[in-house]
Amino acid sequence: MSEPARPYIRMNGAGNAFIVVQAFEQPFHPTADQVRALADPAAGLGGFDQLIGIEPSETADAFMRVWNADGSMVETCGNALRCVGWLMLEATDKEEVVIDTLSGPTTARRAPGRVGSGDPAGSTSAAIHEVTVDMGAPRLDWDQVPLSEEMDTRGIELQIGPIDAPVLHTPGAVSMGNPHVVFFTDRQDDAFVRGSGSLVERHPLFPEGVNVGFAHVLSPDHIRLRVWERGAGLTLACGTGACAALVAAARRGLTGRKAAVTVDGGELTIAWDEATNHVFMTGPVQIEGTGTFPAA
Repeated sequence: MSEPARPYIRMNGAGNAFIVVQAFEQPFHPTADQVRALADPAAGLGGFDQLIGIEPSETADAFMRVWNADGSMVETCGNALRCVGWLMLEATDKEEVVIDTLSGPTTARRAPGRVGSGDPAGSTSAAIHEVTVDMGAPRLDWDQVPLSEEMDTRGIELQIGPIDAPVLHTPGAVSMGNPHVVFFTDRQDDAFVRGSGSLVERHPLFPEGVNVGFAHVLSPDHIRLRVWERGAGLTLACGTGACAALVAAARRGLTGRKAAVTVDGGELTIAWDEATNHVFMTGPVQIEGTGTFPAA
């Protein structure tokens, strides 16, 4: 990379690790190889789940571009929307900001919640803020997920294991701007999630690949979730995955339309509003530190 060094902010949303780059004045368009190189712990950034570029937008307060650690560009990321939302709220002093993405615009606003003490650019002592993001309406038709063939997305024809005794079967399918499949199971150990998730991620049923959720419904208002993310693997949190899990569970009568979703990195509150059909996600945002790296 030959351009001058560029500053970045390291953030996390419920443990989901991001490197955020401001690209309002200087464009930021790394290649897939460059993204993979930056994601390598040897690059000195500490690794990340997604690399985020904040770009100017003619129709919103900002445009958010998302690259997975494997170099692939994806439509959106729920936890990153909260992080970028917080930065834009602080920068503009607005009550609500609009962030455009490849899957469409989203709004973000501050929510009452925890605020820790310490240097806001520090590490473990950094303030923890709560942000609510309007994730829009879930896309539930088979060709909106998308699937490669027509199916009822409340429970699609997919199973893992022997035909007569599958270990996983009939997951729900939902798009929250990116494709998700949600299995309902109490099997959530690392080996099982990694093995099953990597197997399903590139299944022919999903022409664009898929994020794979493993949801254990603990009560009508509480879900324990682990997610194998398309292009990122097993992460501490997945915001769109939490939204998809709540929608998939509610459609099957396993939960109500609002629930706490516990992920490895913390807890998100997901509400599927009946009046608007929109899904609202509330959860933590934390700035861990800053640094610079050579721009693409």
